[in-house]
Amino acid sequence: MARLWALSLTGLLGLTVSLSLAYAQQGSSLQQSSQWEQGKKYLAEGKASEAKGIFEDLLKSYPKEPEIHLVLAIALLRLRDVQAAEAHTRRALVLAPDHIEARTLLGWINLEVRRDYSSAIEDYARVVQLEPALPEGHNNLGVAYKKKGDWERALASFSRALALRENYSEAWSNRGWVYIEQKKWHEARSDFERALRINPRDEGALYGLAQVLRTGRDYAGAQEALRKLIAQSPNFVYWLEWGELQLVRYYWLPLLVAGAFFLRAQYRKVRRKSDGG
Repeated sequence: MARLWALSLTGLLGLTVSLSLAYAQQGSSLQQSSQWEQGKKYLAEGKASEAKGIFEDLLKSYPKEPEIHLVLAIALLRLRDVQAAEAHTRRALVLAPDHIEARTLLGWINLEVRRDYSSAIEDYARVVQLEPALPEGHNNLGVAYKKKGDWERALASFSRALALRENYSEAWSNRGWVYIEQKKWHEARSDFERALRINPRDEGALYGLAQVLRTGRDYAGAQEALRKLIAQSPNFVYWLEWGELQLVRYYWLPLLVAGAFFLRAQYRKVRRKSDGG
């Protein structure tokens, strides 16, 4: 669970940082600050503690700059200080109510940390309203709908994201998982395979494909998908499922061996009787 949290955080923050820092370049006096540049550099390098110190110092000079609150929130999230991160994200939204990146980050906190799916849907829906051409916004909204169990709205959001960006592997994979929930195996397989053509290392698509193939009793294919997963992510769950499939594929071997022993015992018994034993 911790690893999945970290992976989703990395993906979201990569988008948020890139959008946020680009926004900050538009006429802000921050771009003239060497501290700002150094803080961005630290954040990009994963040095969250160093970035946090710089951004806290910058807030003393720029207390009403939403971008600093946002990047400080990102640094705090990487340090797993969720409460402080949320406070700075909300402060950024007070200063700039239509700030897309801050609204996206708050949606992520509500979705992944608070498990408040309704609030996450509200946040991501606002992002979509503000920037309807942003495929990530539709994908995020789809994830929130999916976690709430609203399959039809989730499908609509993922499909919209794919209409905006055809090579969006994450959205293909996400839509495939909704099809699994609906037991639409053919559609799910098609989406997972499409995602893997774009990104062969997509863990969600590999695992989803394994589930679809297993349901269709293509155990060899499911094992191959799990083998690729294990090669790049030695997760115990993947190993366990691979082992289960191995047993399913070769269940006849122990039966054959047991049958051979039984027949051998019967043969010896008959022979003893024929020999007067």
